[in-house]
Amino acid sequence: MTPSNALSSIPPGLRDPLLDEYRSIMQNYFEHRWSPAELSGGKFCEIVFSILEGYGTGAYAATPCKPRDFVFACRKLESKSGVPRSFQILIPRTLPALYEVRNNRGVGHAGGDVDPNHMDATLVVSACNWIMAELVRVFHNLPVKEAQRLVDALAERTIPIVWEGENVKRVLNDRLSLRDKILMLTASCPEPVDSDDLLRWIEYNNKSYFLLTLRKLHKGRLIEFNTQKNSVALLPPGAKKVAELIVTDQNS
Repeated sequence: MTPSNALSSIPPGLRDPLLDEYRSIMQNYFEHRWSPAELSGGKFCEIVFSILEGYGTGAYAATPCKPRDFVFACRKLESKSGVPRSFQILIPRTLPALYEVRNNRGVGHAGGDVDPNHMDATLVVSACNWIMAELVRVFHNLPVKEAQRLVDALAERTIPIVWEGENVKRVLNDRLSLRDKILMLTASCPEPVDSDDLLRWIEYNNKSYFLLTLRKLHKGRLIEFNTQKNSVALLPPGAKKVAELIVTDQNS
């Protein structure tokens, strides 16, 4: 099952913009584009509102709509009966806060030890991720864990310097080290990748040194190298490193 299948009961005019906007939010966050405007939380809110309203009334809008008074419109959703409580209370009360971050937190930041734009972006991503998982859970009647797995797969990262062909991927910047190429290719895969595929994609001749590099990355907690399954998955510190590499490549 895919997230698209899990949301198949939502009309395409709302489902497709929802999936596109969510992917855009996750991609911008992955590339350290912290600005709430770039994360597009506001558009996401309007799409989700349209879905909740359509679910409650039984008549979906053809395309996302923007209420004149967004906060008031969300409050009206609380009066809907016969809907899941998350659709009646939790999400309608989350959307206005998310909308506020998008509209009024993009300028005027100064001082402090933490970049407020980063802080705001983390809030946007966390809220959107939870809302997406809840939509998948409700529309397909799935356990929370399975719904989250589907949403995580949806947030596939697009790596600008990784080219993908038929059963092959290539890192276009050949100046990168073996270590960085491994991280880049692993980051481009939404699921754990077979280490033999990584070796084949990089076209590295010394398999012993390649495996040694995987073990070092594993020890450094940049990847999870499962030797029994021969699989490699990116860990959060590794994702942070990849984001830094992307920024450096774009500025070079």
